Amino acid sequence: MKVDYIIVGIGLAGISFCEELIANNKTFVVFDDASQTSSTVAGGLYNPVVLKRFTSVWKSREQLEIALRIYNALEKKLNVKLDYKIPLYRKFASLEEQNNWFAASDKPRLSEYLSANLVKNKNNAVNAPYGFGEVKSTGRIDVKTLIDAYKSFLFQNNLLIENEFQYRDLIVIENGFQYKNLVSHNLIFSEGFGMSKNPFFKDLPLVPTKGELLTIYASQLNIDYVLKGPVFLIPLEEDLYLVGATYDWNDLSNKPSEKGKETLLTKLKTLINCPFEVVNQLAGVRPTVKDRRPLVGKHREINNMYILNGLGTRGVMIGPYVASELFNLVENNIPLEEEIDINRFY
Repeated sequence: MKVDYIIVGIGLAGISFCEELIANNKTFVVFDDASQTSSTVAGGLYNPVVLKRFTSVWKSREQLEIALRIYNALEKKLNVKLDYKIPLYRKFASLEEQNNWFAASDKPRLSEYLSANLVKNKNNAVNAPYGFGEVKSTGRIDVKTLIDAYKSFLFQNNLLIENEFQYRDLIVIENGFQYKNLVSHNLIFSEGFGMSKNPFFKDLPLVPTKGELLTIYASQLNIDYVLKGPVFLIPLEEDLYLVGATYDWNDLSNKPSEKGKETLLTKLKTLINCPFEVVNQLAGVRPTVKDRRPLVGKHREINNMYILNGLGTRGVMIGPYVASELFNLVENNIPLEEEIDINRFY
């Protein structure tokens, strides 16, 4: 069997690249063994502002434009609901934070995203005496539904191989690769944290970070916006809310931990004043990079071998953008932007 591409991994990065291939009539197969869960346990927020420092996300306008177009098309193709438009309120911890927000909202790159109006807190279940700032152009992608539906789509079209990719069985041939009974012109690794076992890209500085999420039931909370305080609080449906997330650089298992749960609960209790019940806990290891930019590019020595990884905590926004960048590198020889090119580490 001959294809244009083999893709290893089908999280947010892999799905985005598959969509580029389909749009350009390229043939491919995907290997995925469901070992990496960072995408499926993601909160799925898209937000163009770094709320800790009140700064604009890198390439925020370009990322949003491509991402929202892709997710809209995927909703129609997969017949699922993915994109939930929802405002995001940043809780102010002090008058100083209010002032910093208003100063930031006057800056050219932030004025389109940061509302200059103070939102007063009228909800007794929320602890926010200094009110909120509203971020515009925000929402949530239901990442688990996306991945489950996309894998079903691939399976139905005989494009998904649900086995672990064995690096030792890969043979470099003239103008491509042979893997068992497959011959492919190009090979894309989008394995997330699984890259740590990849012998071809193991020298890249991936910094795995475990993240945990809680789902709570809180019938008295009644908020219809994403609330950002010491944790994110994301409304789902039927009085359910996601609470996240943790950052752990030591425990790199996919198993939920009591430590992660207690960390989230301690912070949550400073944010809300109403009763709640924990109904679920999830964990996954994010593929993050020290400079907060993805790992995209071509292997230094092996032709036609590429990586698409390191999306970090903003995968739903940046995934489609960097997938497009990589496709243009492979097919059109258009150089990558230096900020995402893995050559920055060599």
